[in-house]
Amino acid sequence: MGLLDRLFGKETKEEETMTTEKLNIGIILGSTRQGRVSPQVAEWVKGIADQRGDANYEIVDIADFKLPFLGTTDGSEPGIAAWNEKLANLDGFVFIVQEYNHSLSASLKNALDFAREAWYNKAAGIVSYGSTGGARAAEHLRGICAELKIADVRTHPTLSLFTDFENMSVFTPQELHNANVNAMLEEVVAWSGALKTVR
Repeated sequence: MGLLDRLFGKETKEEETMTTEKLNIGIILGSTRQGRVSPQVAEWVKGIADQRGDANYEIVDIADFKLPFLGTTDGSEPGIAAWNEKLANLDGFVFIVQEYNHSLSASLKNALDFAREAWYNKAAGIVSYGSTGGARAAEHLRGICAELKIADVRTHPTLSLFTDFENMSVFTPQELHNANVNAMLEEVVAWSGALKTVR
């Protein structure tokens, strides 16, 4: 299809099918440590997402893949292939990111590095948390996303360990975050759909 046809809304049958099929969006847990709170945050995001009905949302736990540290393996572990296969079947992502020492966790960076083409030309949103809302971890993740051809959306819900968690361990989000999560998901779904046409 030519550029003018795209601009004037004419679609081929193949593109029509692509726009009516629901996208698959993975909500990726960014931590594997004992006692992590990212599952609580992910379940909250998924609860909001499922009410929208605009995509298929699933929580993806990198701990399930038992990835070794990059550089310590010959690449034959089954989890590496399974991780890449899972990412390849997703159209977009929401990263649940916690801040460690002004950056993202080593486990998330390792998981990002264990795939390449499976990330390409997809969109992602970021939900971060930490003492300053996880903002610095999210900024580092954006640079990595650019290298992996992941288009990260602008809207970015930030959660405070002091006001959105009890004793920094039980997630009790403030109501005001719901609108931000919905706005972020709106962008992720729109961009994921657009990028699917160039894959």
